[in-house]
Amino acid sequence: MANSPTAINKRGTKVYRDGYTFDSAKEDYFYTEFVKKSGFDFDVHPKFELAKGGRLDRVNVRSVIYTPDFVIYDGIGQMTHVFDVKNSFGVYGIDPVVQLRFKLFLLRYKIPVEAVVVRTHDFKVIAQGVDRRRQPKTALVRTNINYDWIRATNYKEAYQ
Repeated sequence: MANSPTAINKRGTKVYRDGYTFDSAKEDYFYTEFVKKSGFDFDVHPKFELAKGGRLDRVNVRSVIYTPDFVIYDGIGQMTHVFDVKNSFGVYGIDPVVQLRFKLFLLRYKIPVEAVVVRTHDFKVIAQGVDRRRQPKTALVRTNINYDWIRATNYKEAYQ
């Protein structure tokens, strides 16, 4: 178990900007360089219910909630991107529990979560939960968020 990811080595230093609390400097950088400058409407850390909680026999069951880092909207208010900033595309960045949340989000809201790894002047992105997911070595590299999320998959439409 010594090599398994833990909350201690997965968390960054909190950054406060524009009234938001970001979980890491990379998340803050993605916000300032790509989200804020995009011109699109967006939400920071909105909450989405994936499974409703309630009373089950004699116990209460909590709802399953997912909070992405950023949700981007088009001009008519439709979600175009759901971003989750990660340190890597591997198990330290996206563990099996996170993968399940991503898949539940896709099934419920009909749009995949895009895992983002931020770099100095661009970011790598892979749509999660789809059956034709890009591999980390072929991640889509972007310098802005003005693209169709299908490009972050391995479907043939991604390469047209």
